[in-house]
Amino acid sequence: MTSLRKTVTLGYYALATLLVGVSLLAILELRLIGDRVMAGEHVTEFFGFALEIRRFEKNAFLYHQPADITEALAYAHRARRTLELHQSAFEAFTSTARLQSLQTALADYAGQMQRYAELAEGAAAERTQLEQAIRLTGREIVDTAEALAQEERRFLRASLDRHRLLLLGSLALLVLLAVAIGQFLSRRVTRPLMRLEAGIEAVAEGRLARLDMASPHREIVSLTQAFNHVMGELELRQRQLVRAEKLASLGTLLSGVAHELNNPLSNISSSCQILTEEGDELDPDYRRELLGQIDEQTLRARHIVRTLLDYARDVPFRRQALPLAELIEETLRLVRGQVSSRVNIHLDLPAGLQLHGDKQRLQQAFINLIRNALEVMENRGTLHISARRVQEHAWAGGDGPHFLAFGRCRGQGEAVEIEIRDDGPGIAADILPRIFDPFFTTRDVGQGSGLGLFIVFEIIEEHGGCIAVESVPGRGTAFFIRLPAGEGEA
Repeated sequence: MTSLRKTVTLGYYALATLLVGVSLLAILELRLIGDRVMAGEHVTEFFGFALEIRRFEKNAFLYHQPADITEALAYAHRARRTLELHQSAFEAFTSTARLQSLQTALADYAGQMQRYAELAEGAAAERTQLEQAIRLTGREIVDTAEALAQEERRFLRASLDRHRLLLLGSLALLVLLAVAIGQFLSRRVTRPLMRLEAGIEAVAEGRLARLDMASPHREIVSLTQAFNHVMGELELRQRQLVRAEKLASLGTLLSGVAHELNNPLSNISSSCQILTEEGDELDPDYRRELLGQIDEQTLRARHIVRTLLDYARDVPFRRQALPLAELIEETLRLVRGQVSSRVNIHLDLPAGLQLHGDKQRLQQAFINLIRNALEVMENRGTLHISARRVQEHAWAGGDGPHFLAFGRCRGQGEAVEIEIRDDGPGIAADILPRIFDPFFTTRDVGQGSGLGLFIVFEIIEEHGGCIAVESVPGRGTAFFIRLPAGEGEA
């Protein structure tokens, strides 16, 4: 398993190597160009010597001064010396045979000029013939020197063009390799980090999803393991919070259930008393009626106890098809003891609607919402519970500052939307966005844990549903819950 740090370091080393390589190539090319410039200086110097030879040659023929002949011979010697010392520079842009021919011409020129100086004044014909030969040789030397200068300039321009193309090509190659290295680092480093970021954002949105990332880097694997460990701890804490809230609400529910149990137990007690005191004197039909009442009330009490046990039992999450009407009725039976006689509950639940979820957890969510509505109405008013079949994109609520949606519906196909509406005092617009935050409550200290609506949100999210709230101060509050529809819905 490799290290993320090692991968990034190798990427930087590769870029540094490319930069050093391009820099060395540029330095080498500049050095070569410097050599070409120095060669050009030698060619220019040689061309200058050739022109000086011709100048003193003309002066010697015009004024017949020995000093001019001496200077011409001196410049011829300098020209030959330049060719000998910098032959390699000249050979870069011309042939060795041409240089040898030029050396021979300079030697011939020096010899001819020396003989010309030694001729007596009376040998006019020979002097004239020698002057013509000197002029021809001198012109040949100057023409060759000028041609060499032109060739050197062309060679220098070609070298500069080649250097420019090579530098541009090197820069283009450097850019391409840098992009390739960047893509490699992005694929090996950035993308896993982006997936981690997406996982963290999912947690921030309330979805406790574990990461399943195959990476060859130790740091990414270690970070993924740590992240998944945190997810496990969060899931455990969430289950503990749900359990704690359930136990807290269970104590309140027991008082209502005790009241519910008291009625069938009282009926059973009364019937037993009558049978005990007047059993032999009772009419057989009436006796059977009393026994039937005892059996009916016993079944009623058993059903109440079973509902309470189902709610209190700690079972793993298990989805199943749940008839919505039965689920709401059982939930209302659990909170019946907390419903004041001044509270009217209206149900509008179409027959055949089914949910696909965990019965116990959904019951807890509905209990929390119903209890919350009863408390804000202060045990007087009307509670409407309705449901309908909807598409995922269609909210029953409206838009604006009094309507907010939370969570993301991740199910496919049709959904069931449950509306729980009260006519209480409503929720202020500045408080509305915070009602599902954990431990947020507007009640006095000790009057509430602030976990009820948070747990509702967590349960809805766990089922792949979403929830919205619409509240206008003074006009009540409505919660809209959207959950996946159950299979086999009528």
